Amino acid sequence: MPRGDLRDRFEAYASLVRLPNLFSAPPDVVLGAALVAASGGSVSIPALAGLALASVLLYAGGTTLNDYFDAPADARERPERPIPSGRVSRASAGVLGGGLLTAGVLVGSLAAGPWAGLVAAALAGVVLAYDGWLKGTGVGFLAMGGARGLDVALGFAAGGFRIPTWTVFVPLVVVGYIALVTRMAANEATTTERDVVAGAAGGVVLGGAAVVALLGVVRPPPVEIFLALALVAGFFGWTGQAIGRAYATPRPDTVGPAVGTCVLALVVLDAAFAAVAGVPWALAALAFLVPALGFSRVFDVS
Repeated sequence: MPRGDLRDRFEAYASLVRLPNLFSAPPDVVLGAALVAASGGSVSIPALAGLALASVLLYAGGTTLNDYFDAPADARERPERPIPSGRVSRASAGVLGGGLLTAGVLVGSLAAGPWAGLVAAALAGVVLAYDGWLKGTGVGFLAMGGARGLDVALGFAAGGFRIPTWTVFVPLVVVGYIALVTRMAANEATTTERDVVAGAAGGVVLGGAAVVALLGVVRPPPVEIFLALALVAGFFGWTGQAIGRAYATPRPDTVGPAVGTCVLALVVLDAAFAAVAGVPWALAALAFLVPALGFSRVFDVS
């Protein structure tokens, strides 16, 4: 196959799976494992690595199936997307998306045992339900938030799910944040109401406030507190600028970038939460922001 054709195919499939977004998934898993470590549990690094890979596969399956199910709407609103533009056939996207979800469940099971596989299967089920039936309904945005919460819970498997009750509120905060961002994304290609954008801003405030609350519960050393608060400040500043523009003029060219920013900024929020377990945990989560931002200059996030 000529080099030009290979490049075109890579770009088409990278756009299909939303390559930058894939790097926002492993930090969720790192956060889950960090909460295990913060509560005194032992974390298996090989299991964590396998679960992070499973998370990427599940996310890629979800974004691929999203375009599979959205192909008719994309033909009207986003004809440049891989399926309506003819760069990827709809049938191929369906097979690939299903295969990626299946691979994610299998990798999760192999990495950390049957309970991890069960969480991965639940995550795959929520993703499939959102893409196929729940998107655009009154509960669709909650399903997307739930998928991200399950992604954090997948990280608990790296420590054998040995976690105290207080840790559960962290994935619930992630659920709320992503649910509100997803609600803002629902009509990003057409029209978006200001109160929906304001709701996403509320999700940002919720995330930052939850980090501060977690610091009060865990009470880590001063260095970790400073790092967590610095990350929260960065999270507020980054998302605030994008959401502010979207609120001032809610139209596709401001709302779309705001959605993309909030998705990638979840990496920073994950790192802020993970800081309670130590600086290495925060840096491990934050490291994924580098490739995410790099690829976001080339491929769409939302």
